[in-house]
Amino acid sequence: MQLNAMQVLKFGGSSVATAENMGKVLVLAKAAARQRPTVVVVSALGGVTDTLIDAGRRAAASNASYRDLLRELEQRHLEAVRGLLPITGQSGVLSLVKTHCNELESLCDGVFALGELSARTLDRLVSYGELLSSRLLSAALAARGTAHQWLDSRQLICTDARYGHAAVDFASTNPLIQAAVTGEVALYVAPGFVASAPNGSTTTLGRGGSDYTAAIFAGALGAERLEIWTDVSGMMTADPRLVRAARPIARISYQEAMELSHFGAKVLYPPTIQPVMRAGIPLWIKNTFAPDDAGTLVEVSPPANHAFVRGISSIGPVALLRLEGSGMVGVPGFSRRLFAALAREQVNVILITQSSSEHSICVAVSTPDADRAQQAANQEFIHEIRAGLLDPLDREDELAIVALVGEQMKNHPGISGRLFGALGQNGVNIRAIAQGSSEKNISTVIRQQDVRKAINVLHETFFEATTRQVNVVVAGVGNVGRKLLEQLHRQQPWLREKLHLNLRVVGLANSRQFVLAEEGIDLGDWETTLDTGKPLNLEQLTQEVLALNLRNTVFVDVTASAEVAQVYEQLLARSVAVVACNKVAASAEYQRYARLKSLAQEFNTQFLFETNVGAGLPIIGTLGDLLRSGDEVQRMQAVLSGTLNFVFNNYDGTRPFAEVVRQAQAEGYTEPDPRLDLTGVDVARKILILGREAGYALEMEEVQNESFLPAACLEGDVSAFYEQLAAHETHFRSLYDAAAAQGQKLRFVASFAEGQARVGLESVAPGHDLYSLQGKDNAVLFYTNRYVEQPLVIKGAGAGAEVTASGVFADVLRAAQA
Repeated sequence: MQLNAMQVLKFGGSSVATAENMGKVLVLAKAAARQRPTVVVVSALGGVTDTLIDAGRRAAASNASYRDLLRELEQRHLEAVRGLLPITGQSGVLSLVKTHCNELESLCDGVFALGELSARTLDRLVSYGELLSSRLLSAALAARGTAHQWLDSRQLICTDARYGHAAVDFASTNPLIQAAVTGEVALYVAPGFVASAPNGSTTTLGRGGSDYTAAIFAGALGAERLEIWTDVSGMMTADPRLVRAARPIARISYQEAMELSHFGAKVLYPPTIQPVMRAGIPLWIKNTFAPDDAGTLVEVSPPANHAFVRGISSIGPVALLRLEGSGMVGVPGFSRRLFAALAREQVNVILITQSSSEHSICVAVSTPDADRAQQAANQEFIHEIRAGLLDPLDREDELAIVALVGEQMKNHPGISGRLFGALGQNGVNIRAIAQGSSEKNISTVIRQQDVRKAINVLHETFFEATTRQVNVVVAGVGNVGRKLLEQLHRQQPWLREKLHLNLRVVGLANSRQFVLAEEGIDLGDWETTLDTGKPLNLEQLTQEVLALNLRNTVFVDVTASAEVAQVYEQLLARSVAVVACNKVAASAEYQRYARLKSLAQEFNTQFLFETNVGAGLPIIGTLGDLLRSGDEVQRMQAVLSGTLNFVFNNYDGTRPFAEVVRQAQAEGYTEPDPRLDLTGVDVARKILILGREAGYALEMEEVQNESFLPAACLEGDVSAFYEQLAAHETHFRSLYDAAAAQGQKLRFVASFAEGQARVGLESVAPGHDLYSLQGKDNAVLFYTNRYVEQPLVIKGAGAGAEVTASGVFADVLRAAQA
């Protein structure tokens, strides 16, 4: 008999976990029955099945504490009765619960006495969870005067005797269900999970058994729909516990739902929906606690939409087992033997990939199965391994599988490229790949610790194309760092609106302490947050940044610290972009500079240091553009010290040279030790960096530095330095007078030509591009194959916290948009 207007509702353990929750189920069941005849299938109260299994195992291990577990279960069900039923209606149901609990205790006592828990006994033991929950629901309906019929699923669903995961005999089952559900009442209640073997003993349907029960009823009755009621509002584009931006999937195909569920989406267990999928019965996934939410409709052919990736799922931990060796090439049967060996150990293979050379086969298995799988495979191929034809089975642990799922992916080229590109840019290494010929699923095996980052990166790539989250860690909150944080704070709304960047500062550090906050730091009150931080330990800071493992992470060094620069390698090697205002790394020995550039390229990230030369001026970026477009630099001439330019623009002999230098320091143009500027060391570093960026393997000692300072100025501390400046005023006045006599100006010039670099004080004549520099200006003149007689000139403010911070900010945006 086909009851086409029939519907089946299944309620999971969380939906019936308490009397309060069961009250919600009663409301939903009665409302459904008013619309059309309804079968309600229920799971055990949340957690009950696990407790029953635990009790049985304790009993088998001669651990008498199983009795405590059974008393807790009894009390929980008795409390549910008292919460659901009026006092006048409780007596009979309390007696029923007591009877079932006594049977449970007798069963466990027998297990305790024998010291053995057979699969058959375990099935009988765990069946009490669903029997009790369905009886409670039935009693509550009766107490409310709702006409219904309780059905014993054990008498309707026939299986074989494979206890724990029995196979259904549909030829016998379907007629029994059709005969029992006649439609004479509007509502039927049945326990999920349970069935019976040919000898009448109780069996269970395995993982997802209650879903399976509901699907069996729906398929047998040709129901109009099946509803799975749980504690989430349908299937999601990703696990909401991992991805905050995950959103419900309105409609999805059975095939897509099964793929997502197989790889970790816990809402459905794929084998359980086969009966309704074969019959083409629509399946709704609904939320018991938010019944008005639309939920997800699972159907045979959902309408096409623009979202060619339907969802992202993951499963883990898994182990990757690799069988390889030259003895496999061209020899048939190795795959069959491997899978047969695993099957004998009842090891489920989650993912398979084989090299086209036939030299290796990789399989992913659940980590709890890995030992048995490894032993079984090594034993199967023991002779080939001893003969050197095969290597012993290689194994990698602490892995996970992340899968993209979508029916329409096959019609859209480039999906794999976007997947691999997004993961690669965030340092997520792929250990194995599998894609079915149907192209509904692209699966990648990655490190377990990278799952959260990977899923967020992929969700952003395929579902949040309009917004990209960037996580910034700032080391150094002095003048420049403070201005940078002000600029970031001010520009956050604009970046979201115009560039679709959600740029968050997640870490701060000064010379004393550091703080990391995965959810982001309020830049309106960052100082208070930093004050609560941990004592600074650079290695600890680095390891905690790497442990956070956030996508699109940018580390910003706004210090002058050699110690901070030492952590760049670790960060780049984990695909964390580095933006350095600090010149130490780029001006270190050439081998280290080249190593950092190589790491950034190798791990698909960015090492940016535009502000190393010219503060916020686009000098390094322009040089790179020239070279990438095929031009070649012949020579460079530059004023690269805003400090020295400020000093020589303000020194005219009317005030002491030392006073002008003090003014430059007071206005924030010099390094903390002004000698780094006035000795030309800082300028030498800058021309060194430009020479390297132009393609030359320069070392610092190769830069010729012609100092204009008397040697005595370099002795002692900063106070002594200023004393010596004052003492040598005549020297500085003579330099000025010599230039002024020729109508020229003093400029501290950096030059580069034919692979040679020098810095020193020069007199510049009117008409020269360096003559008219004002205040703290910097300027660079590029003479190239394209700019031969008239150089390409970049000129502007080359010092000051505000412009330097803006240059750092620009590098952060370059890293974010790479």
